[in-house]
Amino acid sequence: MMKCVHLRHRASLFLRDSNGATAVEYGLIAAGIFVAIIAIIYQLGGTVAADYQSVADSW
Repeated sequence: MMKCVHLRHRASLFLRDSNGATAVEYGLIAAGIFVAIIAIIYQLGGTVAADYQSVADSW
């Protein structure tokens, strides 16, 4: 019986603790920024490669 009460108390403390939530939120923000950067690089990749090729061809 005592273990059950202790387990409930620990579970309620765990559910009320929000210290890790901030780290998860920052991780999600960083992941979103990373995905946006990759999408921009992917979209611009062909244009930049063509520009470099035209510069190389002009030499």
